[in-house]
Amino acid sequence: MTAARIFLPSLALLALACIALALMVGSVPLAPATVWEALTGRGEGAAQRIVLDLRLPRALAAFVVGGLLGLAGALMQVLLRNPLADPYVLGVSGGAAVGALLSMLLGLASGWIPVNAFAGALGSMLLVFLVAHGRGGWTPTRLLLTGVVVAAGWGAVISFLLAVSPDRELRGMLFWLMGDLAHTSGPGWTVLALLAGLVLALAVARPLNLLARGDLQAQALGVAVGPLRLGIYFAASLLTAAAVTVAGSVGFVGLVVPHMIRLMAGADHRILLPAAVLLGGSLLTAADAVARIIIAPQQLPVGVITALIGVPVFLVLLHRGPRRHQR
Repeated sequence: MTAARIFLPSLALLALACIALALMVGSVPLAPATVWEALTGRGEGAAQRIVLDLRLPRALAAFVVGGLLGLAGALMQVLLRNPLADPYVLGVSGGAAVGALLSMLLGLASGWIPVNAFAGALGSMLLVFLVAHGRGGWTPTRLLLTGVVVAAGWGAVISFLLAVSPDRELRGMLFWLMGDLAHTSGPGWTVLALLAGLVLALAVARPLNLLARGDLQAQALGVAVGPLRLGIYFAASLLTAAAVTVAGSVGFVGLVVPHMIRLMAGADHRILLPAAVLLGGSLLTAADAVARIIIAPQQLPVGVITALIGVPVFLVLLHRGPRRHQR
């Protein structure tokens, strides 16, 4: 755990720096002193409203969503024993997208979009679980194949909804599908989801280390593999559902972040899990800041920036490969 005493505090400082950056940059840049005065209640006028009402809620929402995706990605890769697994691989985001797009198509109030997105994510999670838990047994391979097929089905429904939607709704739908934080009012209840998920995941960090080595070795060392896998599945799916209700389908964070952590600090889940939260939150906060300024005053969907960052980073990680660490 020596690495945790250095690595985790460094990531915490990085997270604070990314949040500070998000508060300073935008179509109206603010000096660090101005931001500090606004945060401490000594600011006044437009600057304080920009920081407290616009940028701070958005920065916190970006950090929480990034943390949710980073944690869900780390859990999903252990569950499926597949380094290419990400939080969306089992179709949770597809179900959420259908729920959100239906809300937009039907002209429901904006408050119904996250509610229906979360309902769609839960429905997809239960569908995949019930189908994968059929007569053939519940295995990682069966779960992955079921998730891929269900995700493909949701993709077809999404394409149909986009095809029949009026032009005035298409822009909002596309932004949601690419991941967007422009209309968020803050992280809300998802902060509690992130904290609860991290605490529960850390409670089983040692069994996760054993499970990553294989089912037989984990069982031989006393791990109840079946219940652990079931818990990981529901935890990762619920974390993903919470993330998509706030920001839509933000890609690459849950895929790239766990690989970056393993490359830098190894695969001990006692370090990997909190580090994935911190680095995932930092990455998405910084990406959202870039999305707000790259073509200011217009804004890009944050998912565009995470993809532009994630593709080259992931290729580099694949080329270098993880270092070997002693536990």
